[in-house]
Amino acid sequence: MNTMKKSTQIILETLAQRFPDQTEFKRAQISDTADSLGYSRKDFWDLIDAKIRVKPGVYDLSAMIVPVNKEPITGFSNVVKMQSIVNEESNFAKKDSTFVPWGAFSDVVKILKSEMFYPVYVSGLSGNGKTFMVEQAAAKLGREFIRVQINPETDEDDLLGGFRLINGETVFSKGPVLKAMERGAILLLDEVDRATNKIMCLQGILEGKPVLVKKTGEVVEPRPGFNVIATANTKGKGSEDGRFTAASIIDDAFLERFTVAIDQAFPSQSVENKIVAKHMEKFGKVDVEFATKLVSWADIIRKTFYDDGVDEVISTRRLCHIVQTFSIFDNKMKAIELCIARFDDDTKAAFLDLYTKVDSGVTFEDETTTEDTYETV
Repeated sequence: MNTMKKSTQIILETLAQRFPDQTEFKRAQISDTADSLGYSRKDFWDLIDAKIRVKPGVYDLSAMIVPVNKEPITGFSNVVKMQSIVNEESNFAKKDSTFVPWGAFSDVVKILKSEMFYPVYVSGLSGNGKTFMVEQAAAKLGREFIRVQINPETDEDDLLGGFRLINGETVFSKGPVLKAMERGAILLLDEVDRATNKIMCLQGILEGKPVLVKKTGEVVEPRPGFNVIATANTKGKGSEDGRFTAASIIDDAFLERFTVAIDQAFPSQSVENKIVAKHMEKFGKVDVEFATKLVSWADIIRKTFYDDGVDEVISTRRLCHIVQTFSIFDNKMKAIELCIARFDDDTKAAFLDLYTKVDSGVTFEDETTTEDTYETV
């Protein structure tokens, strides 16, 4: 069993948790447990081997299963007796047909494929596909993927877990970080630069070491394959230009625990053309010329932004929003205008005017804008 698959190990551990006093299991128990975790028959095939069958439909897993430790750890006798539970639902990212591999995607795939503990910090402007890239890398490899959205209120209770009242009993409910550790999953800390010093509870975890759950005394060991990837708009030093006012300055000791940092820029025009084209296919409104014009328009704005000529930028996500809006209204200028309405009036007017220069075939006179008169129902 030295080559036992990770999925089989997880099924064994779950069986031990659900049936702590049992070593012989019915096939139905094994099958139902695997099914509840999102696994198929091939994942528990080793557990129903004829060599360990003790009677029809019953298998002796004593040689493989690890008994659940029921003894309290010294110093925690008052709380360790409380039941500890974890959400057993599996989380697997789905492959997205609109995804186009580019940039650091191949590097992220190699890191995840190695199953080494190798924390990665990915930074870049909003809307350039950081989170999407990590999600699709996990989907490509069929790896379990747990995403935690970080905000200024995120604390140890949100990350590691806390006491909950379930069915009239107080139990310790393990949080997403402990779940990822126990399942050997990919943990994504999304927008980690929105956090406060409350996330310092992750220090030891970012070293790939076991964590002592202070509230129960339980020691959680990270399983092989467990890894942490953080995404952020800044490099953890705050936002000097004020674009990301909620971005905080992250403790340097926390940042130092990430093995590598990736600074992701926007994709090249050729890649972005493919992305926009795929979204047009998704929404059933393909216009190759419009896609090319949109990408050129966004590229000019970004170059001007990097030269401090404008204060706003058109992200890849914003282009995809324009495509979706275009599929609804069948109106290029209206789609653009609606999707950049959040900018101030001067910026909005300048961006709209620039597009009419990029796409000389489109003018405000030719296209109906959001100032249309709508019929009252």
